[in-house]
Amino acid sequence: MVMRQRSKRRIARFDINARSFRLRLGERTYIMGVLNVTPDSFSDGGMFLRKADAIRRSAEMVKAGADIIDVGGESTRPLAKDISAEAQMARVLPVIAALAKDLSVPISIDTRKAGVAAEAMKAGASIINDVSGLRHDPEMAQVAAKYRAAVILMHMRSSPKDMQSKAVYRDVVRDVIKELRHSIKLAKAAGIKDGAIIIDPGIGFSKTVNHNLQILNRLQEFKMLNRPICIGTSRKSFIGKILNKPDERDRLIGTIATSVIGIINGANIIRVHDVAEAKEASRMTDTVLRGANA
Repeated sequence: MVMRQRSKRRIARFDINARSFRLRLGERTYIMGVLNVTPDSFSDGGMFLRKADAIRRSAEMVKAGADIIDVGGESTRPLAKDISAEAQMARVLPVIAALAKDLSVPISIDTRKAGVAAEAMKAGASIINDVSGLRHDPEMAQVAAKYRAAVILMHMRSSPKDMQSKAVYRDVVRDVIKELRHSIKLAKAAGIKDGAIIIDPGIGFSKTVNHNLQILNRLQEFKMLNRPICIGTSRKSFIGKILNKPDERDRLIGTIATSVIGIINGANIIRVHDVAEAKEASRMTDTVLRGANA
């Protein structure tokens, strides 16, 4: 009888410095809770537009296990139109300022606009989550460097209003890696430190259903960039299409399944709406991957 030795899974570890916070990515999966302070986001638009509702929801997510709260004031769903920096700031800054006083976890600002990011940093944010990968606003990289913010560089082509027309690739994984490499170069050229850069392949952004599935299946290939990986599959339309779930709120099981696959394939952060369920799923997955004593 041949005895098989169980090989140890090599898990990359990254220390990410986000101003006054340190994220030890690789020790476990981090949960980023979505807080849309918008009237038109695809899943929860309008639910947390009031400051009091946004603060309550953030506290709920932290209690449920969120490690980061991601605050956004502009919808980036397909076909969404740009809104002004002033409109975004009116929505997010009072919320971020209040959260910075009350929460013990870092706050991320989900924006493509440098002016919004700068004011969010002043209000207490520590992370800039830029869905354009620093390509939309030429001043964004300088803002991140100035405030020593961590950055999440997501892949998207063009803008939400027409991004799906740009979903043409020779090889989606190789092409996205190439374009993310360019975003990393922009970050480093501006003075953003290696220990402050996170990548996100942009599932659902300029991607077809098949592209999204390929990215999840081949996520380990993104490790060649030697950066921690964030993914966001939560409630997205490709899950609805596959499972025949037109209502975004019915996509929890599909979200958990895709998040677990992402963790197995190398994701360090999962961005979700349903924090408690994602926390349990990630903890179980982490324990299996790292062994019984994790």
